Amino acid sequence: MKLEVTSTAFQHGQPIPKKYTGEGVDVSPPIAWKGLPPETKEIALICDDPDAPTAEPWVHWVIYKIPGDTTELPEGIPRELRLKTPAGAMQGKNSWPDDPQDKVGNIGYRGPMPPRGHGVHHYHFKVYALKGELNVQPGLTKKALLDAMKNLIVAEGELVGTYQR
Repeated sequence: MKLEVTSTAFQHGQPIPKKYTGEGVDVSPPIAWKGLPPETKEIALICDDPDAPTAEPWVHWVIYKIPGDTTELPEGIPRELRLKTPAGAMQGKNSWPDDPQDKVGNIGYRGPMPPRGHGVHHYHFKVYALKGELNVQPGLTKKALLDAMKNLIVAEGELVGTYQR
């Protein structure tokens, strides 16, 4: 099944406002979805940039164990391993290197910050509906999350935003 993924901050295929980027406040944008199958137990979201000049897409956000009746994430999800809202949700690692001055490290949302002059980058916010509960810990990588949920996905959808510097 296909989920409809939207944001009140930007339209599909359109630029992500600076507020949600590394040049702005760098807070996560509001993301909503519709069309969850009735058997949905949990939801996961991965945001990555396949245009990054790296071997693998640059990961901007990994969030999972979102309760299955949730239909949106508000703006500004805190960069914490375990979240109070949505209750029980966990976040994983993004592609940024660990920074000793950043007490959270590479956990949670980090917005677009492509290399200057590298052209338009596309940021894929992929939402997955899962028919079962993940038996995982916080701090997963994108690959580890995809491996953990591969047999549980019953629907998915994506919203693509763009950004360039």
